[in-house]
Formats: sequence, structure tokens, C-alpha cells
Amino acid sequence: MENKKTTVSLCIIAYNEETVINGILRDFSIQDYPHELIEVIMVDGESTDNTREIMEEFAKTNYGFKDIKVTSCCKHRQAASWNVALKEATGDVIIRIDAHAKIPRSYVSRCVFNIESGENVVGGGRPNITEDHSSWKLTLLAAEDSLFGSSIASYRRPPEKKEYLDSLFHAAYRREVFEKAGIFNEDLGRTEDNEMHYRIRQNGYKMCSCPDIISYQLTRNSLKHMIKQKYSNGYWIGLTTGVCPQCLSYYHYVPLLFVGAMLVCAGLACFGFALPLIALCALYGMFDIVNTVGCFTVNKVRPHFVLLPFLFPLLHISYGIGTIIGLVHMPFWRKKILHKKAD
Repeated sequence: MENKKTTVSLCIIAYNEETVINGILRDFSIQDYPHELIEVIMVDGESTDNTREIMEEFAKTNYGFKDIKVTSCCKHRQAASWNVALKEATGDVIIRIDAHAKIPRSYVSRCVFNIESGENVVGGGRPNITEDHSSWKLTLLAAEDSLFGSSIASYRRPPEKKEYLDSLFHAAYRREVFEKAGIFNEDLGRTEDNEMHYRIRQNGYKMCSCPDIISYQLTRNSLKHMIKQKYSNGYWIGLTTGVCPQCLSYYHYVPLLFVGAMLVCAGLACFGFALPLIALCALYGMFDIVNTVGCFTVNKVRPHFVLLPFLFPLLHISYGIGTIIGLVHMPFWRKKILHKKAD
């Protein structure tokens, strides 16, 4: 592909994202890659707020793009909306961006450059940020951005050099990747990326994390939404275990192991064996305090940081309980899927 001829489909899906979508669309509008080679595809999941209206207003402004398409998906599932975007996409390179995200001005051009250099799927580090710099929101950001509070996944950290990973956020794909690996599994929610990227690897493609590519994920702006997100993530890990365990990593199950160990130790304590529970709490408490001190050290100290020792277990327990419930529901959910496919 030659840079001057490479066309790009820049895709985004959204459901009730009126509070954040203006930011990412603004980032789209200032991309330094030639706009006449970019088509923007926006899929609205039948929002009940002003998300669709914001998309349509952006389409009217145009910003010199090759095309701007606004369409809908009646299925309230991310995978289904991404499939609608893939169906509409005509570009040589397809880029997926979340609504809760920010991308620098050079994002599209750096993705295209690395694709043209011979890669098939590219992305980069995806740190968390917040647009609200209040002490409370920065505390939520510190919890989310911490390895202890969120994830040790390599794709969250900017790489020092090119490296090949199992998954990427906000990735750019050659069109042929989807033509060979297929579309997203619409039975999945929250884990559709994991399963799709597994199939992409199974079809012989490598996923390259590049040091010159970076994007940002906006942290959920309330503890309620963050806990809901963690629970949902865990729930879909539990369900996905029944259909594609190969697409998951060991770290996805760490919160499950923690909650399970807590329940077992609490049960033993009820029968007079309190030492395992005390030992587990002491071990967890040590990691909790060490990582809280780390947040104080790495970040500019905020008054609400004193709440971090309580936030970390809330996030872990929410995720772990979600996984347990997902595993309990999994056999029935799997049977329902198999029955649907048989029909």
C-alpha cells in the first residue's frame, strides 16, 4: 500500500454517550492524515439520549472527509454494532476506536505508516486518563491506572519498541484480516475483542504494539459506573470460559481466585479455623498498602487518595463476583447459544 492511496475506515460505536462522544469526534476532525482518504463510520446503538443527534451534526459539518456514515444497530451488544461498522467499511485499513477514548492528532497516520511497513494489525499503549481533574476523579483514575487496581495486561502500557501481543486496544487492521478471520461473535459482550483477536492469531496474523502509536481510555467518571464495569467484565469472563477459554489469560481469573479464597477462608473461620483468613487478609492488605503508597509516590498526591485502600478491594471483589456469577450462568447460556445455532 502506498501512503497517498491508502484509504481508512475510522469506526466508532456508541450507546448513550452524549457526555463523551464530542471529545473523540473532535479528535477525529483534527487528524493529520489526509481527510479525503478517511471515511468515518458511526454506529448508534439506538441511544435514548442525544448521541445520534451529535453524530448527525458531525456528519453535516463533514470536515473534508471522504465520507461520513451514521447508521444504527438495534441489538444492544457491542459485537453486533462493530459488525455493522465492518459491513459499512470500505477502507484498506479499518480502525476501531471506543467512545470513551482520546487519540492524538497523528493517530491515523501512525497506524497507516506501521501497516504500510508490513504489519497486519497494529496498535499501541492505552493508558487511562480523566478529563475531570477533581481530587475524587483523579483518585478513581489512580485506582484504574494501577497495575494492582486494574490489569497487568501488556497492551495497557506504551511499549519501548515493537512487540507482538495477544490483544490490542483501538487497533488498526488490514481489511484482509477480517475477510479471513471473520466478524465479531455477537453472542459475546465485553469479551468480543478477546475472541476476535484469538481467531486473528489462529489465522496466522500477528498483533503489533508500536511505540509511536498511543491512545487513551477515559476512566469511568463515578465509582458506581466503575464497579458496574468491573462486574460486567468479570461476568463475561465467566461466560466466555464456556465457549472460548483459549482467548482468555490467567490474569482474567485473579479476582475470581481472590474472592474464592476469601469465601473458603471465611467458611473455615466459621468452624474455628481463623488463621487462613487472617493470613489471606494480611497478605492482601500488604499488597493493598504497598500499591496505595505507590500511587502516592507516582502521582501528585490528592486528599482522596486515602480512600485507595478501600477502592482496590471493591474493584477486585466486583470483578470476582461477576466471574463467579458468569460461571454459574455459563452452562445455561451456552446451552441457549447451541440451541439457537441448531435452529
